[in-house]
Amino acid sequence: MNKKEAQKILYETLGHYADKGSELLFACPSCDHHKRKFSVNLDKNAYKCWVCDYHGRSIRRLIRRFGSYIQLQKWDGISDRTDLERFDELFMDGVSGEGKAKVQLPEEFISLCSDKIPATGTYAYRYLSSRGVTKADILKWKIGYCFSGEYRNRIIVPSFDDDGDCSYFIARSYTGDSYKYKNPRSSKDIVFNELFINWNKDLVIVEGVFDALVAGNAVPILGSTLRSNSDLIRKIVLNDTPIYIALDPDARKKENKIIQMLLKYDIEMYKIDVTGYEDVGSMPKKVFEERKNNASFIDRDDYLLLNLLSAV
Repeated sequence: MNKKEAQKILYETLGHYADKGSELLFACPSCDHHKRKFSVNLDKNAYKCWVCDYHGRSIRRLIRRFGSYIQLQKWDGISDRTDLERFDELFMDGVSGEGKAKVQLPEEFISLCSDKIPATGTYAYRYLSSRGVTKADILKWKIGYCFSGEYRNRIIVPSFDDDGDCSYFIARSYTGDSYKYKNPRSSKDIVFNELFINWNKDLVIVEGVFDALVAGNAVPILGSTLRSNSDLIRKIVLNDTPIYIALDPDARKKENKIIQMLLKYDIEMYKIDVTGYEDVGSMPKKVFEERKNNASFIDRDDYLLLNLLSAV
């Protein structure tokens, strides 16, 4: 890479900088701190703000997020990479003109958010506690249960879209029913509880709702196989959200598909080690945070090469 050209492109994108040899110091484009505390290291292909901790492992991602398309083309030109990505593909197929999906909660739904737990909710509350779900989790996610009706003896976790409307819900048995889940007959092409997602922070992709409760800023894919034009993939690409993959140990094929889809759009990704546990939901939150902090960066070229060799 031509460092002088790289510095020129970074100047066009981020403005004036101080050259400290191994790093270039800019004003942070994320927190806009008045001092130059945003470090860009060309040799390590990394950046970090020492004020707000905005950081990443791909300067190209930085150019794409804060620069123009022309600046991105210039960057690809000096890094021997041709940008063949077509973001329009995400919006051309499978996007209907229909409104957002809305789902009604069961008539028998009883909230667990009140200070006093209803007598019929004792077992539901105990089950949640046994899964490490806190009162704060219950309040945030508006969790409840059904004591009668079609969803009798099931925990109900609603999903709210970005407008605050209910878009789906999961119904999980808390009495050992042979069918653990009995969910509504509605499309799963939603971003579960998008209302609570911060697209500007690291987002963890997990399998189920109880995994998401442990992972924090996370989205469960509810056992589905994501399509390239799914709502979740589109939102990730549009917001250029850094992704942490933490699917169940037996979901390797699904995991690879998601990684390959997001690599196509140069999304920064990390893989969290989930070995030793059935899923993220069975991990203590402290263990999950430790493993997230030690997650492996998914290098585009190394990952594609590894998968090519494994297919031989």
